[in-house]
Amino acid sequence: MFNLTFLGTSCMKPTKERNQFSLFVSYKNKGILIDCGEGTQRQLKHAGIKLSKINKILITHWHGDHTLGLPGLLQSMSASDYNGTLEIYGPKQTKEKIGYMFKAFEFDNKLDLKVIEVKPGRIWEDEELFIEALPMKHSVPCNAYIIKEKDRWKINASRIRELGIPSSMVSNLQEGRSIKVKGKEIRPEQAATIRRGQSIGIILDTAMNENCYKVAQDADILVCEAVYTSELGEKAEQYLHLTAKDAALIASKSNVKRLVLAHFSTRYKNTHDLENDARTYFDNVISAEDFLKVQS
Repeated sequence: MFNLTFLGTSCMKPTKERNQFSLFVSYKNKGILIDCGEGTQRQLKHAGIKLSKINKILITHWHGDHTLGLPGLLQSMSASDYNGTLEIYGPKQTKEKIGYMFKAFEFDNKLDLKVIEVKPGRIWEDEELFIEALPMKHSVPCNAYIIKEKDRWKINASRIRELGIPSSMVSNLQEGRSIKVKGKEIRPEQAATIRRGQSIGIILDTAMNENCYKVAQDADILVCEAVYTSELGEKAEQYLHLTAKDAALIASKSNVKRLVLAHFSTRYKNTHDLENDARTYFDNVISAEDFLKVQS
């Protein structure tokens, strides 16, 4: 199960109600921060999320409203004797940007920091999860991300007994590998059923492009920018952003289960018009507020 906490939901500027964009995704003992707008570390405190919970930071792109909180966050993490390796993933020039940051701000950096400039495709995985990056269409290099739980085979205990499979071999079937018992091959589907892993898609700061649908495909939750309503579609195209209608069309064409709109222009005092605009094309949609918590 994924737990999402929205730390900031505004677009270019913060408001009294909304911080610049940041999202924290947790899965068991893993904590992934997506973008780090100005004031994110204070939002983390308000949300009750300890800095030690952050294992990875995914940067979509290097516009200030997505990264201005990063220097302060890293400084605080260093001062708190953060344990372990902190991994920062981002588009090309991310290593250079991080280097400039440490030159600009003077502090005793004690972090074990690993910076990875990602290429399209799978950028990280372990036995439970994987993360993919796909390029978006924006004014600077920008990525969308997929965080997906790996598919697992669910063992049928009665079939295991019937087939006489030793307990020491069950893990092989759970990992999708065939085994041999008394010279006879047993395939995973003979003793187990596959359980599809849950998927989270995150799309920010982009004009419409084919990769949007790839990120969204079969997502249990799609977090998608909705900077404007469709009435301002030309403005969205001019600045390479998506409207609420665009987000809804992506969701409806990609078998998305739930759509969460975020990254709103400050021109909107509330999100009613944005949400209604999206609901015309996709019904299961909500608008994020700062500190909204969503579970998959």
